Amino acid sequence: MTAAPSGLAVTSDLFRRALAVHASGVVVITAQHAGRPAGLTATSFSSVSLDPPLVSFYVDRSSTTWPSLRAADHFAVNVLAHDQAEVAARFASRGVDRFAEPTRWRPGPLGAPLLQDVSAHLVCLPYETAEVGDHILVVGLVVEADLRGPGRPLLYHQGRFGRFLAHPES
Repeated sequence: MTAAPSGLAVTSDLFRRALAVHASGVVVITAQHAGRPAGLTATSFSSVSLDPPLVSFYVDRSSTTWPSLRAADHFAVNVLAHDQAEVAARFASRGVDRFAEPTRWRPGPLGAPLLQDVSAHLVCLPYETAEVGDHILVVGLVVEADLRGPGRPLLYHQGRFGRFLAHPES
């Protein structure tokens, strides 16, 4: 594919506002590199393939956390529960120790930090990366999955974290 002809693409401000009306799930991607935990919040997480089991997320090229995640031999996807907006905000913040109290975590079986009280953990091996626009697409091969409960997900919509409310059954 090639870039759109000049003048045909929408402005970044209009694009951002249009995407804000789409709710997305919230995950925290964590890894361990050189003995130090690293992690970031992602709202661009999705499944890619069932066979093999692949998932993906995007990370901004300017992320200061990406170099540590990229250098790790595996990473974990922590699917946040509806009551973990503070965790999401913490891992989206700059200049804080994201793994200090009140963050609750433990090392996973391969070493990646696993956040506590999440809905699920997916442990992944790096599968593929690609530069796409101003972001990097990261695809991971899921080698372990741990469902923590059927709880409600944390959502991101209109620049805010929120909760899912099921439509009443008819």
